[in-house]
Amino acid sequence: MNPEKRRRIFERLRSANPKPATELVYRTPFELLIAVMLSAQATDKSVNLATHGLFTRANAPRGILELGETRLISHIKTIGLFRTKARHIIETCRILVEKHGSRVPESREALEALPGVGRKTANVILNTAFGHPTIAVDTHIFRVANRTGLAPGKDVRQVEDKLLKFVPEEYRLDAHHWLILHGRYVCKARAPECPQCKIGDLCEFRAKTKAAR
Repeated sequence: MNPEKRRRIFERLRSANPKPATELVYRTPFELLIAVMLSAQATDKSVNLATHGLFTRANAPRGILELGETRLISHIKTIGLFRTKARHIIETCRILVEKHGSRVPESREALEALPGVGRKTANVILNTAFGHPTIAVDTHIFRVANRTGLAPGKDVRQVEDKLLKFVPEEYRLDAHHWLILHGRYVCKARAPECPQCKIGDLCEFRAKTKAAR
């Protein structure tokens, strides 16, 4: 895909959604961190339902530690892998209190040192909470990048590196949200809605639905 086509793709995505945002509900970097940690293999809707009650009771590291793992589990037990996630959250809160003054660090290295926080989660926090032009590649973005020809890669890191290289700088800050929302609602895994796609004529996906050709 040539640079001009990539630019036109993001021009259209921006025109359709000038201010894209995560669908996770949060008010602080800490709440976002917890929500993203819970979101692995879970829908944003299910996470929001769980965190609504949790953040009413405790929405800071010390509060979560005082709540304890058992009561934390009672708030998140509707979410997959809740026991492992609860353990990671408690351990993360302890580190935030002891090493970071109860604040979420604005550093990739420090974020990835937290239990249960990998590169993707760190990218989300850096981008959404702190305004860094990072791109967190999840299954939706991986699919869109490969299917459209925007930034094809064999694994998520390769796709991430290509996106950071190929996405025009003026679009890089919001690229994560545009691509994830496009993958979630239009460029779906099993039934992509090509006829309704705003970038269909720019997409290099050979198996587009007939109505979109």
